Amino acid sequence: MNSLDADVIIIGGGAAGAMAGVFCGEWGKRTIIFEPNGKIGKKLAITGKGRCNVTNNCDQRTLMDNIPANPKFLYSAFSKFSSRDTMDFFENSGVPLKTERGNRVFPQSDKAGDIVSALEKRLKNAGVEIIKKKVGRILAEDGVCTGVMAGGRSYTASSVLLAAGGCSYPVTGSDGSGFTLAESLGHNITPLKPSLVPIECCEGYCRDMMGLSLRNVTLTLCDREKKIYSELGEMLFTHFGVSGPLVLSASSHIRELEADRYMMYIDLKPGLDEQKLDDRILRDFRENINRIFGNSLSKLLPAKLIPTIVKLSGIPGDRKVNSITREERQKLVKLLKAFPVTPKKFRPIDEAIITSGGVDIKEIDPKTMESKIIQGLYFAGEIIDVDAYTGGFNLQIAFSTAYAAAMSMT
Repeated sequence: MNSLDADVIIIGGGAAGAMAGVFCGEWGKRTIIFEPNGKIGKKLAITGKGRCNVTNNCDQRTLMDNIPANPKFLYSAFSKFSSRDTMDFFENSGVPLKTERGNRVFPQSDKAGDIVSALEKRLKNAGVEIIKKKVGRILAEDGVCTGVMAGGRSYTASSVLLAAGGCSYPVTGSDGSGFTLAESLGHNITPLKPSLVPIECCEGYCRDMMGLSLRNVTLTLCDREKKIYSELGEMLFTHFGVSGPLVLSASSHIRELEADRYMMYIDLKPGLDEQKLDDRILRDFRENINRIFGNSLSKLLPAKLIPTIVKLSGIPGDRKVNSITREERQKLVKLLKAFPVTPKKFRPIDEAIITSGGVDIKEIDPKTMESKIIQGLYFAGEIIDVDAYTGGFNLQIAFSTAYAAAMSMT
């Protein structure tokens, strides 16, 4: 008779933990998930502004290309469980999906709660027990994992999966405690920093434009004059600097925010080259020949942006447009094609979507997700030192690593 409390213990009921729990339970393993919230998927329920960008409808090469940190480590996991497998999993669980711009996949209902509910239902049907307790320690003897300590008592199992997330969104349970558990067993934790995070900027005009959302602009990030990121999309000015999808993606390309190293440029009119934009401005000036410069840009730019553009252009706002020189106009064109924003620092890690850094991949078997230090200990999701850009790629990492670990634990 088996005297263990469970075959598999999972620490954390987020995307990775819940997915691994479904597979372990459905494959006949007695499975316990320890989740302090008592309810799985709290962070999942708020991702994608409450819509849940569940994966990206792309091939494996594209998945790998969207992971700046240790993509090769994930090759085997992606081979076992692809984006298509994630889509099939949720559609077979009763959640119709749709693919939007950038191959981002969402529930047709636009409700992240449908993804969480599907996982809850499958966990329940598979007989997986969810215990509302925080794991204080992972138990191991002679290099072999034997269970966990939680709520003042020990729980034994033949396998333990650590899927406790990172440090971002601590109110959802991703409070960094998983790193402490891993470190206590001898694992190296690579430096932790926020990723997919808003950026504080040097310029005061960001605050002046607070609340202004820009659509269909191109954001380019340069590292000492070298272009390292450029993408078309949306962004937002805030009281501290900039945010929005483009900024979050750009942030994951920044390793260390050193003074005078990084610069961001916004192409406010990416659909027009410099000559066509100059022609457009000249046409607007002709239509407003007796207007002052400060009142002549309303057809071209959002109202909140105009005072800043006027100031940076060097053209007096009260100058009549018919007296603006060709050189001044060309300077204006260059400003509109490369509006400068200087990154100063990241916002705090608890405002980040994900945590960069984590359990060192050198200490994890990429095929099984098992620890190379402690037998019977596995890892999945954000706790591993892998992270990706926005677009559903980070959730795919969670699901793929969860599947790989579940296969190994069963």
